[in-house]
Amino acid sequence: MFWIEKYRPVTLDQVLGQERVCEVLRRCAATKNLPHLVVSGPPGTGKSVSVEATLRELYGDTWQDNVTIFRTADLMERGKSALESDERFLHLFRSDESFLSNFKHIISSYASIRPINAEFKVMLFEDAHALSHDIQHALRRTMERYSKTCRFVFCTTQASTLIPPIKSRCLPLFFVPLPREIIRDCLLKILDDIPEEDRVSEDETGLIIAASGGDLRKAIMFLQVRVETRIPFNPDTLSRTVIQEEACYALNEMKVKEIEKAQKRLLDLMITQGLSGREIISVLLLVTEREHNDPEIVTRLADTDALLTHAGNEYLQINALVSTIVAEVFS
Repeated sequence: MFWIEKYRPVTLDQVLGQERVCEVLRRCAATKNLPHLVVSGPPGTGKSVSVEATLRELYGDTWQDNVTIFRTADLMERGKSALESDERFLHLFRSDESFLSNFKHIISSYASIRPINAEFKVMLFEDAHALSHDIQHALRRTMERYSKTCRFVFCTTQASTLIPPIKSRCLPLFFVPLPREIIRDCLLKILDDIPEEDRVSEDETGLIIAASGGDLRKAIMFLQVRVETRIPFNPDTLSRTVIQEEACYALNEMKVKEIEKAQKRLLDLMITQGLSGREIISVLLLVTEREHNDPEIVTRLADTDALLTHAGNEYLQINALVSTIVAEVFS
């Protein structure tokens, strides 16, 4: 069993490091009056578990009957097929209409009907930053019209992607990155539950805490990997994503002056992974700080970032960036 599930909080009292936000949610549950919410903050800080704990207090054992959860990242990626294959929406889905039309119809139908055993139901949008602006504009009218029978909760790591009319109708709740002391205390409690021979040294625990960056979920996952594999913790390799690996390869190719290979690798990331030019620069910056620590590369990344803000062609600018780094930094 994954430790992130084993040690997942069930009540608001178990959520760590978010006392102010949890107190607001606790009062909402106690008064049975939940406003529309925008719940934002970095990953692994307790956003989803806090909302679920609030809904449990609000509705009791029947909370799942009164809550409709939308995995918006999957929804926006799959479009109509996501709605068509979801059993909850079979009786409302219209095959001859567009995704946007179907989505508006489903949301309005669900929001308009008051639950039998409660004053209102809740629609929870996970990863709400994935919602398109068209859908957000459709939601704001529904939020106004059916506020007596339905409340909307938007969980996101990027609140800036929500349109102002949505945010102005919601109570904003921000979850802060967890302090290292709280993450350390949590990891030490977990280590108390495992055999003595599987314990992790204090130095390695410190490395895990530093690599987590305030993300408790990531820290617990790193700890489980370290304990179960018995491989010494290496934050550079363990926390590196596939995209970061590709960016690292691209920088190494620039270092040996293989310009075309580096250009192709970065363009493949943009095409296959859907990354923008500025996201490519962000990944290259992260890898540069870890692997090369070269201010000259950072300067070239900043120059390209400035060019992209003036609507420069992304593919052209990334190709030019590779050539510039090779010519001016690794020459």
